[in-house]
Amino acid sequence: MNVISNNGNGELLKQQHTNGNGLTANGEANGISNGVSNGVAANTAAGYICRQNVINFNPGPSKIDDSVLLKAQSELLSYQQLGLGVMEMSHRSTEFLSIVNGAQQDIRELLDVPDNYKILFLQGGATGQFSSIAMNLMDLKESQSADYFVTGTWSNKAVKEAAKYGTVNVVHPKLDKFTQIPDKSEWNLNPNASYVYYCDNETVDGVEFPFIPDTGDVPLVADMSSNILSRPFDVTKFGAIIAGAQKNIGCAGVTIAIIRDDLLGKSMKICPSVLDYGVQAGMNSLYNTPPAYSIYLMGLVLKWIKGCGGAVAMSKRNLTKSQLLYSTIAQSNEFYWSVFHTTVIIIDDCRYFI
Repeated sequence: MNVISNNGNGELLKQQHTNGNGLTANGEANGISNGVSNGVAANTAAGYICRQNVINFNPGPSKIDDSVLLKAQSELLSYQQLGLGVMEMSHRSTEFLSIVNGAQQDIRELLDVPDNYKILFLQGGATGQFSSIAMNLMDLKESQSADYFVTGTWSNKAVKEAAKYGTVNVVHPKLDKFTQIPDKSEWNLNPNASYVYYCDNETVDGVEFPFIPDTGDVPLVADMSSNILSRPFDVTKFGAIIAGAQKNIGCAGVTIAIIRDDLLGKSMKICPSVLDYGVQAGMNSLYNTPPAYSIYLMGLVLKWIKGCGGAVAMSKRNLTKSQLLYSTIAQSNEFYWSVFHTTVIIIDDCRYFI
């Protein structure tokens, strides 16, 4: 099965193998000893052939378009002819600052993020943000309480972390199984809560919100690790959005946090500086050494998404994939079946090709 998108990548790869990455036909890299480089071209070609027959349905890091990986490969040894790669350069350098600013601007354009939101590049994954969210936002109100939707494994972990820093209220009756979104008539939102938290798409359990919860004046916080940029959405409905990059927009290592300005600088005294959104925003995500290469690769994926047509184009791809999957299930004579309500499920990863 050919899973590589039909966008000219095959021809690009052919060019890269012959004259685009400094490799000669016998695998010798220009200016690098044979002991390091012998067989590189052959291994790359073999790897490309293997990729054509693989669709990655694993719940963790997912496939990245070949054109992105080839671009990264071409700049691995020398980024923009600097003589060193991104993973070697100073994170205080002009070149790396340009990478950070470029990725931020691309996210702002792709998601139409208003100017009164900061875009941060952090570490620790969305799991690390379970604590960060609470330590940064729990003190927004004197109640030091937060409302949580618990609709799957990840939001269940998040609520346990938040309980270490304040009072948490699960806004709906406890679910016996994570197979659907609780009906709005069952919600019990606290108007005095500091924030409301939910996981937009639960990868382990397979449930996704088909709408954005209305929380009134209480800031809404969403974990969008597995469906960020899979479709357009209104950022202004959120106080904060967190997302690990590895599912849709890059490789493991960098976590995005989009935080509204009025929520910055309200962290608990016990919040470590490296987890403090106000501190990180003030330092443009460079308070400490960031996951430099992960940010760089994410920037390449963001440019690829823009080239494909942005979040609208990703949404169309995902609808096609979803229809293909569910039609296969429906036509399998119950060999396959879904235990979920299909109205709340979309196949979200924008880098699985059909």
